[in-house]
Order: sequence, then structure tokens, then C-alpha cells
Amino acid sequence: MRRRLVAVVLACALLAPAGALADGDPASDVLLGENVFYPYTPPVSAALQTQLNGVTAAAARARFPIKVALIASPVDLGVIPDLFGKPQKYADFLDQEISFQTKQPLLVVMAAGYGVQGLDAAATAVAPTLAKPAGTQSNALAQAAVSAVSALARAAGHPLAKPAAASGSGSGGSGSGVVIAVVAVVAVGVAGGVVVGRRRRRARAR
Repeated sequence: MRRRLVAVVLACALLAPAGALADGDPASDVLLGENVFYPYTPPVSAALQTQLNGVTAAAARARFPIKVALIASPVDLGVIPDLFGKPQKYADFLDQEISFQTKQPLLVVMAAGYGVQGLDAAATAVAPTLAKPAGTQSNALAQAAVSAVSALARAAGHPLAKPAAASGSGSGGSGSGVVIAVVAVVAVGVAGGVVVGRRRRRARAR
């Protein structure tokens, strides 16, 4: 039973990343339903995910609903790895994938800098002046994105009421919440089966 549980957990944990990596452009799928696309490897820390999710949620409340794509390696770009290191070119591409009837404010963060789309003139002018991420790892990109979203929102005339407000409304592309839920359901089922089995054995013994 333990081996089966482990197999189910591993399968669920691998399902979301594998499915996204098989897509042409992973971020374009994730950002259709989420505020932030997080790099697959290495993962952004849970604390920073909460912080960035909170900032994008605060931006939406301030009428500045921005999408953020953190790109740490060519793998995060799917079948277009040649755009790695070119944040503005990738922002132009990604904008076509997620903006339909109206422009969707978009921020792309790479170690090389930022790319933006769908912003007004004032916010667009601010983007090139933002300090680049302090490092190349995923956490550095997330930290830079927190500051960048706040700066862009302020420049667009929508200052955030609560900087880095914790919120669970946004999520990354790892599907970790789904995995936890599945594991919980499986665990409850296993526990129930154990209880029923013990009762049956006791009844037979009598």
C-alpha cells in the first residue's frame, strides 16, 4: 500500500511540469489562468512565491492586473529557447499568446533585464530604468519582480495599497496545490482502508 501511495504522489507531482514542458510555450498556458509563471528549475521559494502572488493580487485590486513571467533558463521557453536573454522580444511574443480582445499588462523578468507589453507610456518608460535582478537564480528573479510590479503600478497611476501583501489568489505553474490535494485524498482513503481491514480481522477472530 505504501508503494502504491508513493507511486501516485510521484505521478501527480510530475504531471503538471511534464505537461507544460511538452507545450510550445509553457508560460502562455499558465498565464491564461494565473498571475505568475514560475521557473521549473530551480523552484522559487515558497516565501517568495507568496510575496509575489500577493503583489500581483494587490496590483489587480488597484486596477493594474499584470501578468508576470519569470524565465530562469531556456527550458522555461519551451520550443523557443533562442529568445532566452531577450526579455523584450519574448514579451512581444508572449503578448500575442495571452492578449486577445484587449491588451494584457505583462512583465517578463530574466537575468538580462525586463520586457513589458500592454502598459501605458509612463510605465513603459520606467521599465528600462529598473535595476536588473541581483542574480541569475529563480529567487533573484522573483525578488526583482516584486519591486518591478510595484514600480510599474506606481508609474501607471495605480500605487499598491499594501506592498508584498500575502495572498493565495495567484499561483505558480508547478501545480503544487493540486498535488497536495490529491495526496490528502489518497491518504484519507488509505487510512480508511486500514481501519476497515482491522475491523474485518477482529470480526473473523471472534
